[in-house]
Formats: sequence, structure tokens, C-alpha cells
Amino acid sequence: MSKVVELTMQQTVKQMEGNIVSDMNGEKVMLSVKNGKYYNLGALGGEIWDQIKEPVRIDDLITVLLEKYDVEQAQCKEQTITFLRQLIEEGLVEAN
Repeated sequence: MSKVVELTMQQTVKQMEGNIVSDMNGEKVMLSVKNGKYYNLGALGGEIWDQIKEPVRIDDLITVLLEKYDVEQAQCKEQTITFLRQLIEEGLVEAN
């Protein structure tokens, strides 16, 4: 059973090293060498992945996404937090 990761809007997130990422038809796919797994991040997940190459606060990340996409703030926040939690649980992203 996976541990639920609690995130706050003031925390910073960033990519962990050791992942090979490629663009395939507008979507990002990633190989985690550590996990030995492939991940399809999709178009929006790929955008988030690009934005967290360097440490970024979650609230700043959501602001960038709101500027780029036509989405309600509450929905953007919820889906971004859910996605980040999944990446953290897989050991692909770290939060501080």
C-alpha cells in the first residue's frame, strides 16, 4: 500500500536525476533507470515535468499552468497535486 504524500502550495518540487525522457508525438515518455519502468507522462504531464527541471514552488507551477491552459484554478490545483503525488511515490520527483 502506498503512502499518501501530503503537499502544500509552498513546497518546492523538482525532478530526480536518472530518468531518460523523450518526446513522442507531442507526449513525453520516460524511462526510470532506477525503477526499470516506462511512464507515459502525456502532454500536460510533460509540461509539468519540464517546469520542474529546477526546483519550483507548487503555487508558482500552478500559476504557470493556469496561464498556459484554459482550466479552472481548483481543477488545475487538484490534478497537479495528484500528479505530483504519483511522481513522488514512484521516486521520480522530490518535494521540500
